[in-house]
Amino acid sequence: GGRCEEMEVIAEMGSKAVLPCRCGIKRCDPAAITWTKAGKGTVWRRQTSGLQYWGSNWVEGGTQRVRCPHSAFVHGDYGLQINSVKVEDGGVYSCRVVVGGHITGRQVMLRVIQVSISPSSPMWGDSMSATCSVTPWPNGASVKWMVNNRPLWSQPRSTSNKPGSVVKERATEKVAGNWTCVFNHKKEARTTAVLSVRGIVQPPKDDTKVYAAVGSPMTLPCVFSPDLNPTSTVFEKTGVGKTLAFSRSLQTSSDASVPIQEVTSEDQGKYRCAGTVQGRRLARTMQLVVAKSEFSKKKGSVGLTCQLSDASEVTKYEWVHATYDLNGTKSDGPILKEQTIYPEHGGEWTCQYYGKEGFLGNVTTQVLTQLISDQSGQKPSNKGVVIGLSVLLVILLLILAQTYKNHQRRKRVFRYPAMETIVHTVSNEREEKEKSRVKA
Repeated sequence: GGRCEEMEVIAEMGSKAVLPCRCGIKRCDPAAITWTKAGKGTVWRRQTSGLQYWGSNWVEGGTQRVRCPHSAFVHGDYGLQINSVKVEDGGVYSCRVVVGGHITGRQVMLRVIQVSISPSSPMWGDSMSATCSVTPWPNGASVKWMVNNRPLWSQPRSTSNKPGSVVKERATEKVAGNWTCVFNHKKEARTTAVLSVRGIVQPPKDDTKVYAAVGSPMTLPCVFSPDLNPTSTVFEKTGVGKTLAFSRSLQTSSDASVPIQEVTSEDQGKYRCAGTVQGRRLARTMQLVVAKSEFSKKKGSVGLTCQLSDASEVTKYEWVHATYDLNGTKSDGPILKEQTIYPEHGGEWTCQYYGKEGFLGNVTTQVLTQLISDQSGQKPSNKGVVIGLSVLLVILLLILAQTYKNHQRRKRVFRYPAMETIVHTVSNEREEKEKSRVKA
């Protein structure tokens, strides 16, 4: 007895395809297995003795492109592996397993899917096309395109009679990246190719925001594809008519970026870089967003705010307090997730800000301990010092007043010095007379 089953396998070109085939009874080994392809003859064959044979079309440079893993035979699995799948590998394969008087057969349709882009690296503004092909192409199949995991706006209609799907676009930064063909027939299959658009690669798109902290160095990017050598390159701040000097990188002439030694608040704004390549003028715009920390005082508390000239892309703020030991080792304290904080400790505070796609930038501030002391409840001790000084001043004033009174008293006593002399002389004469009377 025997049975024959059919199934479908879709594999990307260049990948490994596995065509399933199972024995169908409990004890399958030893078995005679034969794999064939319609119109191409034998692919691989094994006799019950263990001898194996390969078709001549499946051996390249002495290496067989097809095999059946022996380790799976004991489980009745005689699946065929095809390495480095090619377009011409697509078609119908048949598996025949003979164990004693039991024969099991299976047919497998292998379809090979691939995406090709022409030209593979177009210049910005050139026409390009993307083709999704499936071999053999089945009737009733449909295809849709995804660019960077988003549906392509110019979707082709589902087709049932054309051997593939082709879309044409103008090469810009909007279509650069991963082109994915989503093929649907009985089940879904996907394959992806990468489209690289030559031109200005940094910034990757117009109106890109570049972040920098006040006082720090940074570079406004303007980088062309490595194989391009732009001429007449300019870098200017838009809206003010100010052209910036630019310096090319020593490694490549495709770098027209502009360094800023120390960012200031006045540097924020929009910039434009441009250059001529193969007679075509390429340009890219960007916005420099400046970040700084600002102190504020509210109800006796000192606040620290992470301020950006444009915070439209910021979704999260994090403040980190850093401390250093005697060896200079840095350790980070707890993270405060607010735009404005009221620090309880002085030292180094860093504001890190994030967008939807992750980290954007940071700005670091040194907070003086004296500012923290003013808000941490140490003002009453200062008031006590003031009171103590006032009491001391009063005591000094009392001492000075008493000294003045004594001085005035002495002035009143010695106001008539002649009278004091007469009184003193009379007193002495009286004492002499009394002494003489006693002797007599």
